[in-house]
Amino acid sequence: MTDSRFFRRAGPFTLAQLAEIGGGDLGDASLGDRLLTDVAPLYRAEAEDVSFLDNRKYVQAFEACGAGACVVHPDLAEMAPAGMGLILSPEPYRAYALIAHAFYPQSMTGEAEISPHAMIHPTATIGEGCHIEPGVVICERAEVGARTRICAGAVLRDGVVVGDDCYIGSNVVLSYALIGNKVWIHSGAAIGQDGFGFAMGPKGHLKVPQLGRVIIQDDVEIGANTAIDRGAGPDTVIGEGCRIDNLVQIGHNVELGRGCVLVAQVGISGSTRFADFVVAGGQAGITGHLKIGAGARIGAQSGVMRDVPAGQTVIGSPAVPAKEHWRQIGVVERLAKKHGGA
Repeated sequence: MTDSRFFRRAGPFTLAQLAEIGGGDLGDASLGDRLLTDVAPLYRAEAEDVSFLDNRKYVQAFEACGAGACVVHPDLAEMAPAGMGLILSPEPYRAYALIAHAFYPQSMTGEAEISPHAMIHPTATIGEGCHIEPGVVICERAEVGARTRICAGAVLRDGVVVGDDCYIGSNVVLSYALIGNKVWIHSGAAIGQDGFGFAMGPKGHLKVPQLGRVIIQDDVEIGANTAIDRGAGPDTVIGEGCRIDNLVQIGHNVELGRGCVLVAQVGISGSTRFADFVVAGGQAGITGHLKIGAGARIGAQSGVMRDVPAGQTVIGSPAVPAKEHWRQIGVVERLAKKHGGA
């Protein structure tokens, strides 16, 4: 059971309704009227809960589960306990996510309200239905779209534009940035600060003016304490639908295509370009001025120092194609065994 202090639950829903919401099929149509009131993991789901199975490692937990219903791949349906209602889907986790959204619809704004303790410049524009908390600072010529929530302590510097239905977490700082619609930026993120650009030399390191912006397209999520530098001349661009975890660093002039995923502590140096749907695992580091092809996958803690072709998976530091990496590891292991007693 979720904590009602933090989460507001909708429902109940019938099993048939949930199957439609999740885009799945009922395993037994006669159970379609069964009422479900919540979602829960396999190990603690009860008779009025919906759970899911997406990993064969948890088949035993599934077989012992007491849930009233479960979202499962058709190939695993025969392992369900007797009497359990099934929603059959080729993508159980995605179907479950849709069902969980139905029980716990996300409200970005809550009630529309602008705190008298927010500081909003007279030239700023605030859309209808916004929720702006105490301590927010919105500077000259900034624009905020409709139904956006801005949490306590956030700062929108001069000229920043934030679109409709956005969520700006506590202590976020936005500058030199144009933010699209349905963008979530979690607490402590800093977006639009100077890029790390210097003309280096024995006379000292002369700062190069950073004259670009950060463009964040629609439906992007940016994790807590992530930093995205503005461009030096070209813009830094975050493509539509990207998912960026906590503590990620994105340098100036970087361009991410649509649907890229960056896991925690990824660092991308300036002027590198990701095509669409690139995935970078935690703590991966990518040097500057590279091109990473569409659908490429970068393993955790990899150090990428050259271009990566579309669809390729690279691992290691320096990063190499996955098969080559594991061959290298195998050689080292054989050498270690061979000379281990020396």
